[in-house]
Amino acid sequence: MNIALLIIIIVAIVLAIVGGMNAAFSWLLWVALIVGVIALIAFLLRVVRGGKA
Repeated sequence: MNIALLIIIIVAIVLAIVGGMNAAFSWLLWVALIVGVIALIAFLLRVVRGGKA
């Protein structure tokens, strides 16, 4: 897995935790979900294309 993709996934997890702890920052939960989906799509594209795309 690419190191940049790993960093994106970690950021998404941290944002999801922070967003879940405080209702005032509920928008962070949406940001985390969007970033997580983008990271998942990027990972799946790398797998489908053979890992070096």
